[in-house]
Amino acid sequence: MSLSLDDVRRIADLARIALSDDEAAGVHAKLASIFGLVDELLAIPTDGVEPMAHAQSIALPLRDDAVTERDERQAYQRVAPATDAGLYLVPKVIE
Repeated sequence: MSLSLDDVRRIADLARIALSDDEAAGVHAKLASIFGLVDELLAIPTDGVEPMAHAQSIALPLRDDAVTERDERQAYQRVAPATDAGLYLVPKVIE
């Protein structure tokens, strides 16, 4: 993909960025090098290469699945307006 200098000016205008002619030429050169790098990457044959989730094959250490906090349900439900069988009762809002 290649961009012309007019394309750079149009993109800058759409982004509401004021560019002088020298700045537009500099941005054009930088974008051309970036698109050149992308074209090089797209030219690399990747058939048969399996996608990977991480650059290193590491496993995170797992912690024990243990309860770390106290059960405060009774204290919370004691101040609730209405409860039944451990559940909070709320008024019906949809008929």
